[in-house]
Amino acid sequence: MQNSTTPLRLGILGAGPIGRAIGRFWIDAGHHVTFGVRTPEKLLAFTGELGPRAEAASLEEAAATADIVLNALNYQAVDEVLAATAAHLAGKIVIDASNPMGVSADGRIISTLASGLTAGTRTAQRLPQSTIVRAFSHVMDESLAYRGSAQPGFWAMAVAGDDAETSGIVHALVRATGFVPVHIGTLAESAPLDPGGVLFPHMFTPADLTAQISASRAPAPVAIPG
Repeated sequence: MQNSTTPLRLGILGAGPIGRAIGRFWIDAGHHVTFGVRTPEKLLAFTGELGPRAEAASLEEAAATADIVLNALNYQAVDEVLAATAAHLAGKIVIDASNPMGVSADGRIISTLASGLTAGTRTAQRLPQSTIVRAFSHVMDESLAYRGSAQPGFWAMAVAGDDAETSGIVHALVRATGFVPVHIGTLAESAPLDPGGVLFPHMFTPADLTAQISASRAPAPVAIPG
């Protein structure tokens, strides 16, 4: 695997606010970014502003030509697009920023996935030949675009994944956005950064994020009969 200082070919599936914000940071860090969308010609004005290290392509081409891919899709499109690109993503790191977000009857933000299933483990089921890392999902897009550049190295970004060997390069890509990566555990333990989790949709310093995760995993107090 290439080290964190080597310029990478990065693919981003989707060009909404999250994909565009992260893509700008990665281009500024010296990487080449291909934005994969259904109609690449509609994105040419945007990529033209970013310079020669940015390009627009089909979703399949972005997945096929990249070393590492960011899933920044609207969640309604995830099943279809990942099915179409799975072969191109085999053997690659896929950073998953998509969110299965819904609102409960009483107005609370929730995950639309079945109980016990995290967004990361669901993506891993869809892409069994890829290495999935969950990141860039718990911070709102406007904060993601602004805070990393306004206060670099101050705010935390939670990261979750099962493969320790990917941590170095993924953490470097998080730092390239101005955030501080904080590993919170495996994909099965990544519910805190999903919709309805204790981190979503908030920003924390690294110390506060770590404290929040520790508090959420502390054993519940046991009532002792008087």
